Amino acid sequence: MRWLYGNLGYKLLAVGVAFLLWGVSHSSKPVQRGFDVPMVLRGVPDDLVVVEQSVTEVNVRVLGSRASLRNISAGELEYPVEVSGAKPGVLSLEVELAALDLPRGAQPVSRSPSTVKLTLAKRGTKTVRVKPDIIGEPAAGFELGEIGLDPPRVRITGAESEVLRLKEVLTETIDITGTSENIVREVRVSLSGRNVWLEETSPLTATVQIGQIVEEETAEADADAEETPG
Repeated sequence: MRWLYGNLGYKLLAVGVAFLLWGVSHSSKPVQRGFDVPMVLRGVPDDLVVVEQSVTEVNVRVLGSRASLRNISAGELEYPVEVSGAKPGVLSLEVELAALDLPRGAQPVSRSPSTVKLTLAKRGTKTVRVKPDIIGEPAAGFELGEIGLDPPRVRITGAESEVLRLKEVLTETIDITGTSENIVREVRVSLSGRNVWLEETSPLTATVQIGQIVEEETAEADADAEETPG
């Protein structure tokens, strides 16, 4: 047993150094990590709109030391896609790993997909009427009166083919069920087209008048009373 305890301090030191060297070699060994990197379109021509995109992010495998990978903030990564000079139609682009901005010691080794496709269409713009979307019935004894919108028209933009088909747009639903008073409310426009947007996104002001129903017999009696000489 003397051999076991002899020079115990040196033996413990040797074990500690061995563990330290193992830890250093393990931490410096290159590893891989995957990141879902969002695509950012740059330079889209003013007269075009993107109506379809095959993917919105690219999965990238990055090789590097654990320290270098810890320096990568997934929330700050982006894959820029330059589309200046594009024409209407389908644009197929190769995913270039060199476009990624990575810290020193980290390098991209693969990506998926390898290509992205964008469909671009000619942009169209016009002004259309806004129609209020009213549902429900007022309280008993009341009826729906005039409805006003401010502004009554809005300007839309987007894929020209969809913009030209729209003659009017609806507001979000205004429920008047059981109402006995006028309604003044901010409402937003509800667009049905997938590739159509509002140029101005501020809400509209809707004024819905709710009036009391005047019984016909009462109205006639009042009219007769006014005609009868005093």
